[in-house]
Amino acid sequence: MKVLYAIQGTGNGHLSRALDVIPLLQAQATGGLDLLVSGPPADLPLPYEMRYRARGMGFVFGKKGGIDFVKTLWQFNSARFIKEIRRLPVEEYDLVVNDFEPVSAWACKRRHVPCVSLSHQSAVLHPAAPRPDVEDPAGRAVLRHYAPTTAQYGFHFQAYGPGVSTPVIRQQVRQLRPTNEGHYTVYLPAYEEEMLVERLRYLSREVRWEVFSKHSPQPATYGNVQIQPVSGAAFLDSLARSAGVLCGAGFETPAEALFLGKKLLVVPMKNQYEQQCNAAALAQMGIPVIKSLRDKHLDPVADWLRHGQPVPVDYPDQTAAIIHQLLSEQQAGGSPRSPR
Repeated sequence: MKVLYAIQGTGNGHLSRALDVIPLLQAQATGGLDLLVSGPPADLPLPYEMRYRARGMGFVFGKKGGIDFVKTLWQFNSARFIKEIRRLPVEEYDLVVNDFEPVSAWACKRRHVPCVSLSHQSAVLHPAAPRPDVEDPAGRAVLRHYAPTTAQYGFHFQAYGPGVSTPVIRQQVRQLRPTNEGHYTVYLPAYEEEMLVERLRYLSREVRWEVFSKHSPQPATYGNVQIQPVSGAAFLDSLARSAGVLCGAGFETPAEALFLGKKLLVVPMKNQYEQQCNAAALAQMGIPVIKSLRDKHLDPVADWLRHGQPVPVDYPDQTAAIIHQLLSEQQAGGSPRSPR
């Protein structure tokens, strides 16, 4: 079976998961494996050869807590996107494994090629997965139709139902030996550096904050707040030594923080339905969630700093078994799972 593995390059979560998925697919895809990444240039490079690189439909993070829709629309070129769909030779593959990547998904839909989702997003859409109190039909529609697939294998914070597994915790994280050196690791890519420094110093001038920022090209220190550019190795080192993690309601960073036994607090991005769903799931587990870094939402953060505790989880290493199941089911004629 010849396989194309297509990965969404926006953010670092999909690429982090790919570090573990790629060697497993290489070992089990007997006809060979090719890789595609789409989206803007990533902070986390993959140490594997890319057969295809596409612009796709990436999202641009803003600086005030959400996605910058103006820049997102400005950088999207519909003619180029359609050309990428038409040029991608998905018919050369027996199977496309898709991690929320739109070019390959729409190319497969156009040419009736099997395209299987191996992603967090497919788990978010599972009927048993938690939802926010206020529904967002438009956001849900985007999540459902952004990268259409023919079958789904999903990852979420808990195994909510058939076809949903606990997170892929990459081997780099499983091999860490967590300690507590007192600082707090911060990853809030939708906030600008100046706002983070002002808010974090307002919360506490005694706590040490190690902030990883997509908007900062070089390290800087402002009193008790240390700013660093996003770096995989430096981030994991900070995460392993931290007392706790303050981050967005994405998937990989909260999952890794929980796995390492760190207390966690999340700030979901505004107007981002997936993160609102993630926040609902984390809140069910007892993780504190705040709406923004505005003054009226900061009291729970101060309480978390004083009294917050880790929430225990059990995230076994089952990625190889899931990949084997996926390939076996698809080779045998497809999974009984249907698009949601």
